[in-house]
Amino acid sequence: MLRTLDTAYTDTRAADLAWALGREPLPALAVLDLDLSGASVQLRLLGASHQVLLEEERGTCSETVACIPGSSTPLPLGVSKRLGEWEYEFAARVEILSQGSFAGRAQELLALVADHPNGLAGTFPGSPYAFTAMLAQRDEGQVRWRTWHAYPQEGRLVVTRTRVGVRMPVAL
Repeated sequence: MLRTLDTAYTDTRAADLAWALGREPLPALAVLDLDLSGASVQLRLLGASHQVLLEEERGTCSETVACIPGSSTPLPLGVSKRLGEWEYEFAARVEILSQGSFAGRAQELLALVADHPNGLAGTFPGSPYAFTAMLAQRDEGQVRWRTWHAYPQEGRLVVTRTRVGVRMPVAL
């Protein structure tokens, strides 16, 4: 699903993104509710930010990547945590692209997410390559999502990947 967000694109920077687990739902500009084989997933666009809420019989998970005023947790390159019965893995990277490459990558990602039943993307009026996009799936008992946060004024694309799944027993 592709939405034009009803807000101006503010001059945010990729370096301003912060990561948090366990936050309450924040006001969203667009929401997509999914049922992925018994896992309730809510993809939430918060402007140039995202929040994913996951609820399943084993528990809940809330991931937020946003420009959070006063946050002291910058966007990490990787996180691996235990959340009750789950393993949570998060990874982020920043792609630095030329103006032409940025436009092509933006078009490719928006087309991918807009036509996907488990995808949500939001573009900002007046800036066609300023967007946030999210895509979720479930396979082999794990819920995964990927996100893309575009900052065309910097030529930066922040890409995240998350996996939440049941902890696997350690063989002795």
